[in-house]
Amino acid sequence: MIALLAAPTNLGLRPPHPSSVPGTAKAPEAFRETGLFARFTDAGARDAGVVLPGRYADDATPGRLRNQDAIVEHARRLARRVAEIRAAGDVPLVFGGDCSLVVGVGLALRPAGRFALVHLDGHTDFRNPGNSDACAALAGEDLAAAIGRHWPAIADVDGLGPYFDPADTVHAGCRDDDQELAEVEEAISLTIPASAIIRDGAAATADRVRERVERADLDGYWLHLDVDILDATVMPAVDSPDPGGLLPDQLTELLAALAPGAAGAHVAVFDPDLDPDGRHARLLTDIVTDGLGQLGTELKPAAAHNAER
Repeated sequence: MIALLAAPTNLGLRPPHPSSVPGTAKAPEAFRETGLFARFTDAGARDAGVVLPGRYADDATPGRLRNQDAIVEHARRLARRVAEIRAAGDVPLVFGGDCSLVVGVGLALRPAGRFALVHLDGHTDFRNPGNSDACAALAGEDLAAAIGRHWPAIADVDGLGPYFDPADTVHAGCRDDDQELAEVEEAISLTIPASAIIRDGAAATADRVRERVERADLDGYWLHLDVDILDATVMPAVDSPDPGGLLPDQLTELLAALAPGAAGAHVAVFDPDLDPDGRHARLLTDIVTDGLGQLGTELKPAAAHNAER
């Protein structure tokens, strides 16, 4: 059974304007308004509640992330809830929020076995202390943190880093001009820009991804979805919209091919403040319900075992 968990955080993002805060924390309730949660529960899912974040503070200093303490605390609480859902034999579907969610997911999965990460995102999110002096916002640095390429305070919480082995990590969806693209191609198992997905098709792309993450030595894989993987013409309600992304049908097909074998998923970076009439929330509701409706229905035996123990 899919268990829906709201994680309405904005802690990993920079302020959109001075004295303002990002709107991604409103995303789960915007999705409730469009009927997304009801569509899942009508199909047999359960509502597993909410993990609330701490107060947003624009407090980044050299060597320290903005909202760092609050991010770590939220990650620990999210990890406990994800672990509880899996222990009950259910499949977590987490609605954020920003991309800092991947740390909480990693904290939940790392003690349970060896899991792969499928990072579907319009950006590589690989800014890190090794390539930038501007580290401050985890939502632009989450992939680096997930594979241990960030400050230990965020990449090795409770001594559990790296949360995902680089050899078990796949990224798909960045643009060809992504600043860290070449570095990511060298660092992880497989990197597929959006242009290649568009050229080769979603089905062929999913086959390439599954070859890397459905290995016998893995206990399963987790789907990270940042909705800025969509082209800016169809999804401008994100903090960094860019041209060259996927169209809705392409993303839906990609998700539908990957979701059945996934141990869980989270959806991030939709900002209702940038969607005053709700049209983009309604579009995402269709994409997510059609694309992730079969989440976890074909879990490999090891992943199913870990979900139950």
